[in-house]
Amino acid sequence: MPPSLPATINIREPRWDQSTFQGRAKHFFMVTDPRNLLLSGATLEEARRVVEDYRAGTVPPGLTEDQLWRAKYIYDSAFHPDTGEKMLLIGRMSAQVPMNMTITGCMLTFYRTTPAVLFWQWVNQSFNAIVNYTNRSGDAPITPSQLGTAYVSATTGAVVTALGLKSLTKHLPAIIGRYVPFAAVAAANCINIPLMRQRELKLGIPVTDENGNRLGESTAAAQKAIFQVVVSRIGMAAPAMAIPPVIMNALEKRAFLKRYPYLNAPLQVGLVGLCLVFATPLCCALFPQKSSMPVSRLEPEVQAQIWEKDPQLETIYFNKGL
Repeated sequence: MPPSLPATINIREPRWDQSTFQGRAKHFFMVTDPRNLLLSGATLEEARRVVEDYRAGTVPPGLTEDQLWRAKYIYDSAFHPDTGEKMLLIGRMSAQVPMNMTITGCMLTFYRTTPAVLFWQWVNQSFNAIVNYTNRSGDAPITPSQLGTAYVSATTGAVVTALGLKSLTKHLPAIIGRYVPFAAVAAANCINIPLMRQRELKLGIPVTDENGNRLGESTAAAQKAIFQVVVSRIGMAAPAMAIPPVIMNALEKRAFLKRYPYLNAPLQVGLVGLCLVFATPLCCALFPQKSSMPVSRLEPEVQAQIWEKDPQLETIYFNKGL
């Protein structure tokens, strides 16, 4: 009989070293794996049971270390790290590649008419609103009015940017017009994410010590977390919205696509998907999920609160969200 698994493996942290980009990339390739979407509810609940039992010090008989880590990554892909609630299916990071390849592919294909621009920017911002809400940091609730304000503002910002740039690029080479959707998406991310997480900017997000002990809430940490997420999201979109237009522009000049124009959209979606398979985990890995900052850069009242508990503490940690 194999020896029982020790109860000392820290599954609250990722399997790989998160202080290195390589370690974070390996972690996010697991978290964003689209195959996680196909797992049944029973499999998710079994993973939750294994993870929660192990954290409580109960090791199921015959459990191997690989099985434990597999359960941990299934759990992480479906349950919020702060609240523990099951996340909306299309809001999970494992849905990023299939959802974004479809939406982005269509945005890049149907960009020539105003109704098409309006429709696909609306679809994209509806999806982004779900993702931003699902992956918000902390356990802070968001009101329906805040949700609505963020959604309407981001959609308006994306549409105005897209239509404004579309009119400006009418007399420029066709390849320039193909980049209008990317500019609109970048602008919308700068609006949508801060608005969707405005409660964090007002009241702060939970900050902890190295061992996960909660020390308070900080708006300075929230600002850093949201900035990092905005940069990651724009970076995530960049390859998928920058590389396919160049390839498609060249292909459209050849006889093949002129003979089979109905292949335009599937080719575009496929190219976007190929880019996103790599861009999504690699851009999620730009910053550690458990981000940190010096106590000295927090608000004065939060510094005082923390140093009252531990005068020697120099660094705090927080979940930046995704």
